[in-house]
Amino acid sequence: MGWVSEDFGSSHAGWAGAVLADGSEPGPVYLDPGSGSNFHETREWWAYSGILNRPHAAGARAACACGWRGGTTYPIDWDAVDRVSRYEPVIDGPEGDWDEHIEDVESRTVQLPAELATLLQRVEDHLLDLAADAPLAALRAVAALERATKRAARIAACNAKDDELSDEVIATALGLAADKAGSRLIHYALRH
Repeated sequence: MGWVSEDFGSSHAGWAGAVLADGSEPGPVYLDPGSGSNFHETREWWAYSGILNRPHAAGARAACACGWRGGTTYPIDWDAVDRVSRYEPVIDGPEGDWDEHIEDVESRTVQLPAELATLLQRVEDHLLDLAADAPLAALRAVAALERATKRAARIAACNAKDDELSDEVIATALGLAADKAGSRLIHYALRH
């Protein structure tokens, strides 16, 4: 029920998190889907309605997987919440705050050279046109592009490793959570 940025994926997945009356953030709620041993974990506001001995959220604020939390808490009017479809948002503020966070993350990433950004957009446009008109040719082009990106990724990852950049520098430049930076370089370096 949260928000995901196409550019940053799970490193910056966001949600409207619960805030208790004292301003604290409660621990996760585990939801039993009814069969098996798999439990779903959530920190979204709607799970903190006070039922089943869960804490009762007084408000919600934007939250991000990277650890960022929005500065504004939005009150929840539980009387206005539709008990049947409680997943429907009753507050809009947190998503806007998370959007601002994503813009801030984007502003701190390494910027592509303008000429390359334009070229990549043109390649994507051509591939989409080709996918509609000649899907097999588009798939062949995608395979060629994948081979080229694997080679470039491997060389770039090895060069970044040789530069002995910290995980924090890599994370900021790529818009990742710091704990994912090293594994991203390893992933690219080991691609065959």
